[in-house]
Amino acid sequence: MSDKVCVIFGAGTEFPDKITFPDCERLVIAADGGLNKLNGLGISPDRVIGDLDSLDKAPESGNFTLLPHIKDTTDTFEAVQIGINEGCDVFHIYGGTGGRLDHTLANIQLAAQLSQNGRKAFVYGRNYIITAVTDGALALPVRDSGYVSVFAHSDECTGVTISGLFYEVSDVSLKNDFALGVSNEFIGKDAEISVRKGTLVVYYETGE
Repeated sequence: MSDKVCVIFGAGTEFPDKITFPDCERLVIAADGGLNKLNGLGISPDRVIGDLDSLDKAPESGNFTLLPHIKDTTDTFEAVQIGINEGCDVFHIYGGTGGRLDHTLANIQLAAQLSQNGRKAFVYGRNYIITAVTDGALALPVRDSGYVSVFAHSDECTGVTISGLFYEVSDVSLKNDFALGVSNEFIGKDAEISVRKGTLVVYYETGE
């Protein structure tokens, strides 16, 4: 795996107040209307991709790929494929939440799919992050307060262990038809969520 990071801006309506770009080799992609947000930040993307349903017109400059309006994938999914082809293994997705709920759900599934293929994805909301972990462990930032929720994306996730949060569990199973892991809390400790087999979707508040 490489250390190259892909930063994608989508056309969603939720963005953190503060957006920090990773200090490493990175590829910045605008997925359709995400170009408007990047323009507002004064940042020129390396690539622009989309079907122009949330962007008024094709950009006059830059590396633009026009997608067909009738297709089986989202613009964000196609942006991720560019990142994978360019050797990226970590994906930071902004503008992937808010607005249309179906696109938010699609991006959660996308984060899970990336996790299942040995990659990492972080989908940023206004004051929260959604990510996924498969057959492994996820370390969370140390925070004094804020909610953390854990969902089974697989039919069943076994060997789930949560430490350093208000509710701690060891070697339990979670199923995707019952939201047992909702509304855990940060308590100012090093926290970790791990799963022996399966894919977990993790939501946590950033406090920003």
